[in-house]
Amino acid sequence: MAVPGFNKDDLKISLDSNVLTISAEGKKDDEKVQYLRREFACGKFSRSFTLPKSIDMEKISADFDKGILRVNLPKKEELTISKQIKIQ
Repeated sequence: MAVPGFNKDDLKISLDSNVLTISAEGKKDDEKVQYLRREFACGKFSRSFTLPKSIDMEKISADFDKGILRVNLPKKEELTISKQIKIQ
């Protein structure tokens, strides 16, 4: 997720049941600063994602580097049962 203008401390990631919510609230700019053109505004936002049951909720991780937030959602290991069935 691209979050330009936000710092790592501005971001909040929460998990409630199977809903992952990413939110941020940027700091207000100084009112005295005037811009000719501004590409991004540091306001606030919130995005929620419903995660499938195949995601391992205990192993979710996130990292932030140069305005890019990466959230790693690993899948649960699938339990495969294989056995020989005796013919009677």
